[in-house]
Amino acid sequence: MLKNLVRSAFLCTLFTAPVALVQADPPAAMSEHDLDTGSRIKLQALSALQVESLALTARVWGFLKYHHPAVTSGARQWDLDLLGVLPAILAAGSRDEAQALLQRWIGTLGPVADCNPCASLDRQAYQLLPNLKWLDDTRLLGPALREDLHRIHRNRSPGTQHYVRLAPGVQNPVFDRELEYKELRFPDAGFQLLSLFRLWNIVEYWAPYRDRIDEDWDKVLRESIAPVALAQDRASHELAMLALVARIHDTHTNLWSSLHVRPPRGQCQLPVRVRFVEGRATVSAYLGEDAAAATGLKTGDTIESIGGLPVDTLLQSWKPYFAASNEPTRLRDMAAVLTKGECGPVQLAARQGGALREMRLARVPRKDLKLPTTNDRAGETFQLLGEDVAYLKLSSIKSADIPGYMARAAHTRGLIVDIRNYPSDFVPFALGQYFVDKPTPFVRFTVGDLSNPGGFRWGKELSLYPQAARYTGKLMILVDDISQSQSEYTAMALRAGPRAKVIGSTTAGADGNASWIPLPGGLRTMISGIGVFYPDKRPTQRIGIVPDIDVKPTIEGIRAGRDEVLEAAVAEIRRD
Repeated sequence: MLKNLVRSAFLCTLFTAPVALVQADPPAAMSEHDLDTGSRIKLQALSALQVESLALTARVWGFLKYHHPAVTSGARQWDLDLLGVLPAILAAGSRDEAQALLQRWIGTLGPVADCNPCASLDRQAYQLLPNLKWLDDTRLLGPALREDLHRIHRNRSPGTQHYVRLAPGVQNPVFDRELEYKELRFPDAGFQLLSLFRLWNIVEYWAPYRDRIDEDWDKVLRESIAPVALAQDRASHELAMLALVARIHDTHTNLWSSLHVRPPRGQCQLPVRVRFVEGRATVSAYLGEDAAAATGLKTGDTIESIGGLPVDTLLQSWKPYFAASNEPTRLRDMAAVLTKGECGPVQLAARQGGALREMRLARVPRKDLKLPTTNDRAGETFQLLGEDVAYLKLSSIKSADIPGYMARAAHTRGLIVDIRNYPSDFVPFALGQYFVDKPTPFVRFTVGDLSNPGGFRWGKELSLYPQAARYTGKLMILVDDISQSQSEYTAMALRAGPRAKVIGSTTAGADGNASWIPLPGGLRTMISGIGVFYPDKRPTQRIGIVPDIDVKPTIEGIRAGRDEVLEAAVAEIRRD
């Protein structure tokens, strides 16, 4: 709650008369009760100097949050400190003035005593080191500010953090001391900047795949300041944050509280399922018994335009708001909402065979549709596809049933495990033990370091251990873009067996226990919280599980109702 915040008295001394672009009430008026109305920072535009000063403030604020003992001990309400210093930073007339303000701010935190004991860092034990080169950037920091920050870093308290902890066992970061400010009213430039600064620094210090972003994360901060700070209503702010989240390039990371503002908007869609097959938006299934008659669309038809706009044009306009580790997964998610929109009729052009047909079709409420989340085979969890091939799908599996399934499969030449879904139970060890002949490592993790924020240490390998009744046939593991997170982890475990092959296409490339991040206004996102690697330290993030045999559906196969990935697995089992 905003009213539960306690304002530090020193912050009032940092306020100066606002420049024309900033409107703020006089500092003396600020009190705990006043914060019920928000930060009272209003912006209509930002100068280049202000963006530069805000970017530096974001970095210094985040660095102090995870390194200065006054903050890591919990003695300061650090969100409130930021809201207090922002008006002065915005009013600064030069880089030097902004840096002087930051130094005064640091000084109010009190002296930093010499550490005893001190935090240490064994570089050989880390997969990813903290990104602190900026502390030596003479173009960014003046000598006095550089020295202040270096002294704080040298004397950081080992293992002490207030705003983050590591979950027992798994050790992904937990951010349960971050306040949500659910009653926040938009626009509020102060809290909107807090949202940006909080998320950017969490990624900077606690995202295990920071090095996999493949963008200049500092540049992302600078480019995000104006869209986030200048948003004039809640929906605009949510869109700006969606765009920021998408640039993390992690399928786990979405603005899950705000998908309703992501394009295309609306509560309805056509009653068909669409997948991108051979690069084209292809009708792959009907969502409802009467969908075929109601739409006139046939499986295998390709949608060329919606509402008069080509599909490619729609995708390019939506792409900045869809978070994904790789392009196949982004297309997966855009396909799921391709026909979404306002309820009622919509103009659509579809290609049926060689002919292009113009249609006027009715969207129906999404709540009335059963939206599919798997590409696996219909029917029972365990099936025999003839005498020699067994089939097991993980979307409905229960660990307790595995011994019975494996007994039924024991006589077959091969077993197909279908993970084109999300497993209904955690089975990497319970199932994986049937496919190895000796203790077999299949994964190793990296975890964050409370003493060295931004650093990720290598953990130990995890192994499968053979079960007495080992399965001696071939093992075929089916994956595709639906396979994500636990699905990918399970595929890693199963493919460790000597007779295993992975068949299908690129997976979602988002593995590792996810960590929730609360943001002002009641917004919520998450990041992959631990790093997941093969035993030889090869990464999985953004790459996914690379198939041994690459098989993708074809438009002709969709039209004929075939499952070409499953067919390829059966053929591989029966191949001598």
